[in-house]
Amino acid sequence: MISLRYDVVDVFTDIPFAGNPLAVVHGGADLATGQMQAIAAEFGLSETAFPLPPTATGADYRLRIFTPSRELPFAGHPSVGAAWVLAQAGLIGHGDVVQECGAGLLPVQVDAHGAQVTGGAPVVGPELDGAALAAAVNLRAEDVETGVPAGVAAAGVPYAILPVRPDAVARAVPEPAALRSLASAAEVPGLVGLAVVAYDRATWRAHMRMFAPEVGVAEDPATGSAAVALAVFLVDRGVLSADGQSGFVVAQGAEIGRPSQLAVLVRAAGGAAQETSVRGGVTAVARGELLTRP
Repeated sequence: MISLRYDVVDVFTDIPFAGNPLAVVHGGADLATGQMQAIAAEFGLSETAFPLPPTATGADYRLRIFTPSRELPFAGHPSVGAAWVLAQAGLIGHGDVVQECGAGLLPVQVDAHGAQVTGGAPVVGPELDGAALAAAVNLRAEDVETGVPAGVAAAGVPYAILPVRPDAVARAVPEPAALRSLASAAEVPGLVGLAVVAYDRATWRAHMRMFAPEVGVAEDPATGSAAVALAVFLVDRGVLSADGQSGFVVAQGAEIGRPSQLAVLVRAAGGAAQETSVRGGVTAVARGELLTRP
C-alpha cells in the first residue's frame, strides 16, 4: 500500500461546513486515471482534485478534476480550492499563478482567504426548449422567464441554463431520468448539467441551483464553472453589458444546507463575452492520509 496525503476544504464560503466540499489529494503523479476515478468515487464529493507537476511551459501546476463518475476538463470550486491549499502549504506562491488543466492554461489569483480563477474560452451553444427543461425539474412553463431563451453556454465546460422567475428556483425538484434524456437530446458534447437561475438586474445578484445526474452529482452546492457559463449566457442574451466589464454575485446551495457565494466578473466586447472569472473564499475542514495500492 502507498500513502497519499489529502486535504478537505469548503469552497465559496468563509465558514466551515458550508459552501462546496472538495478533496485535494497530493502526490498522485504515479496514479492511473482509473485510480484517480476510484478515489473520487470513494470520497463521494461533487469533485476531487489531484494537483500534479505541470507539463506545459508557463504553468505552475497541473490539476486533474474528477466527479464521482467522470473527469472534467475544468471546474470552478476545485480550481479555487486546490490553488488555496497549494498556497497554504507553500507549494505555490500567493498572488498570480497559472493552472494547467483540460481547459488550457488558466490564470489564478490566490490570497490568504481564497482564490479567483479565470474561466476557459467563452462559448454560446444552441437555444433549448425552456418548457421542457422546466418540466425536467418539476416547474411549470409559466415559471420560465419570458424574453430570455434557455440555452447552452460555456466558459470551460458547457451547461444548459434555464432562466426562471425568482420564486421558482427553490421549488425546482429534479427528475434525473428526464434530465439525462434532455442532455442526450441537446447533442452538446461534455454537457455537465442544468443550471436553474433567477437574477435581479437592480442588485446584480443571481440565485442558482445546478443539477448534474449525468456526472454523478444530484445537486451541487456551488458551481464556479456554471457561474462563469452564466456570465457568458447573460452577455449573449443582452442582460449584461455588451461592452466593458460587469460583475454579479451568485447565491447557491442554501436549499441543500450548504449556502455559498460566488463573485463573477465578465469582460465583453460587441455583445460577446471575452473573458470570465469567479472568486470565492476557502476554509479548511479536514486533512488525513489515504491508502491505495500502487
